[in-house]
Amino acid sequence: MNAHCESVSRMLHCWACAAVEPEKWDDWRWQLQQRITQPEELCRVLGWPAEVAARMEQVARKFHMAITPYYLSLARSAAPSDPILRQCVPDPQELEEQDATAADPLDEEIDAPVPGLTHRYPDRALFVATNSCAIFCRHCLRKRNWKNMEALGSEQATALMLDYLRRTPAIREVLVSGGDPFLLPEDRLESLLARLRDIPHLEVIRIGTRVPVVLPQRVTSELAQMIGRYSPVWVNTHFNHPWELTPEAARSVDVLLRAGVPVCNQTVLLRGVNDEAQTMRDLCLGLLKIKVKPYYLFHCDPVTGTGHFRTSVGRGLAIMESLRGHISGLAVPVYALDCPGGGGKVPLSPQFILLQGEGFVIVRNYEGQIVRYDERAGHLTSGITSPGEGLAALLNGDQQLLIPEGSLRLRRRLEFGAKSAGSNH
Repeated sequence: MNAHCESVSRMLHCWACAAVEPEKWDDWRWQLQQRITQPEELCRVLGWPAEVAARMEQVARKFHMAITPYYLSLARSAAPSDPILRQCVPDPQELEEQDATAADPLDEEIDAPVPGLTHRYPDRALFVATNSCAIFCRHCLRKRNWKNMEALGSEQATALMLDYLRRTPAIREVLVSGGDPFLLPEDRLESLLARLRDIPHLEVIRIGTRVPVVLPQRVTSELAQMIGRYSPVWVNTHFNHPWELTPEAARSVDVLLRAGVPVCNQTVLLRGVNDEAQTMRDLCLGLLKIKVKPYYLFHCDPVTGTGHFRTSVGRGLAIMESLRGHISGLAVPVYALDCPGGGGKVPLSPQFILLQGEGFVIVRNYEGQIVRYDERAGHLTSGITSPGEGLAALLNGDQQLLIPEGSLRLRRRLEFGAKSAGSNH
């Protein structure tokens, strides 16, 4: 805790650390009880003026606010632009009307045969088990549910969803989401997992949770071991910024992994939070260090109240280009657009195929090197040329590689060659 607070504003430091015993801070129930839910209290903690609280109150009346002390302590300044605060503090921009936005842009409710269960893909279903969350993320896909927190999660709603799953043998995988399923009482979560596991055609269970990010204290060994008993269960979590990769978060992931529960991550591309290449690199590499596989980078959905988070697809593609080849492939997520209207996820990638011909393709790699790849067995050309000199040869199949001037890899090759020649003498 103290390591995080040293770099934040003085008032935030005092609030998070001054009079809190470590055993309370590490108690997830205390963290939930002490959540900040009132703009006036938050502004007092951050040292913001009263007029800011008044504007924030207007937002919170429509889109609720709740922030755990732990998550707020990750902020490194009291500036509204801080990437942690930006994700959890109500912003007046949430009330601005945006074109082409909707409360349910992905048509989850239209594709729901029973309330709370979305069946869009042939073999998978989304099971919304609760509307409760540890914090209310300002970019949330399901902000529409915040007004009615108890609408889902009842035994009657659960029974209807389970009945549909039993009657639909094409479904082999279910994603339990919310809200946050890790906030369900442990016996209720176990009961749900047990009933899902009793459905013969359900092969895989996934749980979507942001608890390892915003309330890592909740991931106890008891919780993890209970989940592990219903294997195969995968956890998809939701880190958006490298500052969220704390020792507490790493511990929560480790507890899950030791119980046999693999962990993947789904990031949302958010303007002012992670829409810079270096930030995304640091996040993806940091995830690997704590043994979490970067799975998806989602373009921000056009949800009502989230327009200020959206950036261009072009920016997302540029970030992906800065990752591919420059960091380990294990650390590179799939950049995807979840299509409005229930069209599903479409992967987006920088254009690497420049030309496709009869029996060959010409591609561009992460360095800007242009390569001809021939599909004919045994056909291989050789040579390295600058682009201006060898394009015709590349098209004709007389040349295989065009490497741009200044290539670091070409420079290394020349250095290696010089060293090798020197050693032979």
